[in-house]
Amino acid sequence: MWLFRTRRSTRRTPGDSSQGLKIPAHLAVFMDGNGRWAAKRGLPRSAGHRAGAEKLEDLCSWCGELGVRFLTVYAFSTENWSRPEEEVHALMELFVEFFDRFDPALEREGIRVRFAGDIEALPERIRSVVRRAESNSLHRSRMQLIIAMNYGGRREIAQAVRGIARQVADGKLLPEEVDESTVSAHLYLPDVPDPDLVIRPSGEFRLSNFLLWESAYSELWFDHVLWPDFSREDLMRAFQSYSSRNRRFGKVESP
Repeated sequence: MWLFRTRRSTRRTPGDSSQGLKIPAHLAVFMDGNGRWAAKRGLPRSAGHRAGAEKLEDLCSWCGELGVRFLTVYAFSTENWSRPEEEVHALMELFVEFFDRFDPALEREGIRVRFAGDIEALPERIRSVVRRAESNSLHRSRMQLIIAMNYGGRREIAQAVRGIARQVADGKLLPEEVDESTVSAHLYLPDVPDPDLVIRPSGEFRLSNFLLWESAYSELWFDHVLWPDFSREDLMRAFQSYSSRNRRFGKVESP
């Protein structure tokens, strides 16, 4: 039984018009602060993670409506295995439940589901859900929802380096031919563009091993709101901030 609302809220808030805004093609979001949200209400941490999963449904709807093409969310990091076993188990169960419940909504929204991370290291039950979610949504083209699952930025780069090293050892690639594009081609999802904007709620101001290579020139937006309380208004404020920035990618602005 779900403890929170049973249907999405799509109510617009004053001043959240997208007219004149630059909408990032690729948005990356930390789903951060679930445990603190639950603690403030005297609830178990698992209740916070459940509320956070509900919020993801809202975010997908908002992003699809606004024209975001790729949405990457940080769901479970390689470091999260160090959390209490009970919490990790609850997260894995919620992961299965989320896709069983929300796949029809994702279908209606035209959202393709993909995963980034060390998927082969996950339990077989979770790998089965991953395979099913990806294969069932392959035909959807409105937006891609990328779940960073058992993901670590350093592990991703190390895996890319191993793949390149094997090609060099096999004589398929010369060391001097290795450049940035070579590394990018060996990442988890090389066909996905780098994120334009990275949003981290919850009051933390760090990347926490998330998309370290890909976010080299991403715009960053931080806020103190806890993830389950993240609203459409918060998203629009982030987009407004993004729209006001001049992305030069290291170049000098033309006079």
